[in-house]
Amino acid sequence: MIIVIMGVSGSGKTVVGSQLAKKLGWNFYDADDYHPLENKEKMSQGTPLNDQDRHPWLCELHEIMMREKALGQHVVLACSALKRAYRSTLLTGSTPHWPENYQENDDLSSDTLFVHLHGSLEILSRRLLERKGHFMPRTLLDSQIDTLEPPSAPERFIAIDVDKDISVIVSEIEGEVDRKMMLVKSAQKD
Repeated sequence: MIIVIMGVSGSGKTVVGSQLAKKLGWNFYDADDYHPLENKEKMSQGTPLNDQDRHPWLCELHEIMMREKALGQHVVLACSALKRAYRSTLLTGSTPHWPENYQENDDLSSDTLFVHLHGSLEILSRRLLERKGHFMPRTLLDSQIDTLEPPSAPERFIAIDVDKDISVIVSEIEGEVDRKMMLVKSAQKD
């Protein structure tokens, strides 16, 4: 199974994702670690990334997830995944094709759960102002909010408000993962 912890900057993707992976004993990847230097420089200067900037990065993340799946590993990935098309690229590694050509059996679709972390502008802004040493400035939050396309059917997702303790958020996700994995095991028995 693959869990993609998604949301705008300041939603807690890295903290939640790393703690969840540790609790589950799964591998953890932070998508920010895979941005090319050009993307990081662009964002640190306050310039939002465009689709062309993101596409090779998303394809690389897809390859990582495919490799982990082939090895039989479970993965938690912290990744903004703001647009439906970006999530499609994560799943298929190809040019986005939602919703016209959606196939339930696309590479990673049936194995992936998106966890959308969301919160008020006030909470997100405060978190970004408190964060030190990250290339993403507070000034890009509005751009990310404008870009965000919250997940919806047929995507597999849950949405979690971040206005609570990290341990509570992690426990909520863990409960949902347990439920989903039980459903998969039950379906395999039938």
